[in-house]
Amino acid sequence: MCTMIAHQIEIEGSGKGTSGWFPVRQANVSYDHPFHVALDHALNIDFVNEAQGVGARVAVELDVASARALVATIQAVLAQAEAGGHLEEADGSATCEAGARPS
Repeated sequence: MCTMIAHQIEIEGSGKGTSGWFPVRQANVSYDHPFHVALDHALNIDFVNEAQGVGARVAVELDVASARALVATIQAVLAQAEAGGHLEEADGSATCEAGARPS
């Protein structure tokens, strides 16, 4: 049975698809039937830029344990960055050295 659980949020970021990098403007998050992973239900995340068409999409399907672990890891990384004074401000300024990027 379909759960019909789905949410959309506006986001700012970038995604890498088959044609290279593109701006990501929306995330669609659902708990429903996946297309690829062999589960009855999964947490499905689509990072998209609808203005650029169907090619501007990165999709992820996760089992429940993986989804919960991802959420916890994201929270832990952001907490560590905040504690270290490294979180980027809303105006785009950051405390990281220019050009320094994690690999």
